[in-house]
Formats: sequence, C-alpha cells, structure tokens
Amino acid sequence: MSTNTITINGKERYYEPAPHDIDVENFRKVITSRRSVRKFTQKPIPQAVLDDCLDMALLAPCSSGLQQWEFYVVRSADKKAKLVKACMSQLAAKTAAELIVCVARTDRIDDFAKQMLREWPMPDVPPLVKRYYQLIPYNYSSGPLNSFAYAKKAAFALGGLVAAVPRGPYTKSEVELWAAKSTALACENLVLAFRAHGFDTCMMEGFDAARVSKLLHLKDGAFPIMVIGAGERADDGVFWPQVRFDRKLFVHEV
Repeated sequence: MSTNTITINGKERYYEPAPHDIDVENFRKVITSRRSVRKFTQKPIPQAVLDDCLDMALLAPCSSGLQQWEFYVVRSADKKAKLVKACMSQLAAKTAAELIVCVARTDRIDDFAKQMLREWPMPDVPPLVKRYYQLIPYNYSSGPLNSFAYAKKAAFALGGLVAAVPRGPYTKSEVELWAAKSTALACENLVLAFRAHGFDTCMMEGFDAARVSKLLHLKDGAFPIMVIGAGERADDGVFWPQVRFDRKLFVHEV
C-alpha cells in the first residue's frame, strides 16, 4: 500500500489527511485586511510573489475539475495603457503595479474533459468517472441557436418530476455563467494570496469588455469577467471604512 492510500472496509482508498496546524487568526487577518484598494504606490511586485499568487489562484475549486479560467498578466506598456483606458482610467488601474485580466473559457470543455482522463492522478480511471468525462461534451453543448439546450431542458424537466436531476447549465448563457462562477473562485484565491504576501488588489468589473477582448485577441468562448489591479497599498489607497450589512440579512438556518 502506498503512503497515499488507506484501507476502509477492506478496500484501498486514496488518503489525503487535512492539516491541523493552520493558524486561523492569521487567515482571518488576511480575510479582514483584504480591501478594494483604489491607489497603489510605485513599489513593484517581485516576480516570485506574482508567480506564487497565480499558482495559488490555479488551485481554486472548479466545476468537474475543468479549470475554466485564464489569467493574462498585461506587461506591454502599450497594452497596459490601452487596458487602463478600457477600465475607464480608474485610479486603481492607472496606479497598479500589475494588471491581470481574468478570463472565463467555455471553448475548452471538450479538450479538458479528455485531458482530465489522460492526466487522471490514480493508476486506473474508475469506469463511472471515465463515463462522466466522456459525456461532458454533450452535457455542456447547447447546439445551434440553443436547440440542443432546450431539448435537454425539456427532458430533464420531465425527469425532475420523479427524481432530483441537474437543472443546467443548458443554454450558451448558462454555460457562460457556469464558467464565470469557477473563474470568480480563482479570482478570490488570487486576491487573498496577494494580501497574504503583503500586497493589495482591486477587483474591477467596470471595464469595456469588447475593448479588453480585442486587446487580448480573445476568440468566441473566452470572455473577461474581471480586471485585477495589484500592488502595494498607498497610505490613502482605501477611500472609506468597509460597509457590511447585518449578518441576519444573509445567513439563514432552515
């Protein structure tokens, strides 16, 4: 038996114990000190720090392990100037040491489903897992004018009368939302990683998506969901105290 397996009920299972030495208070400090910083100093972010933060972003949870994201670190002075304009010349974009465009992808689902099977981390791919990834291209295909999507939606609605069934994503827009959700999780990993390294960020949704897509030569099936400015927080980089409404508006026990 390898060090990564354990026997449960006579069967060998993969074993990955959770670490118990995590400092919760330091993690809380990362969470609570993360702010949308609107003004940065001129201090550069070391390449090693940038790479480490991006690597931690890529460890974010994602639907079916398909990693529906891309990160474009805009380094060209010309492209950076155009990106700042596409972000409506926000101060957070103008002063950031690094500008990173976070892109969601829906055009690599088929390829990545196959790659998952090729790179499966265990010696054998379980039959159910293999079948699942073989069906993924059909599950996320909407067809011309969403024709396949509506057929699937009707079929699952009928099935849902007698059992719990997945209710999408079916249409092109639903698949885009599916990809955006996973990409947003990676964005959160990225900004928290920067904060843990002592740098700050501003997650900008106010940008001209068409101009950003043209700047990065994005094709159909790839779309920007966020531009993240990163750098060292200026003394006046946070404009006002954080506002959070009463907890009871958001947390419910049912």
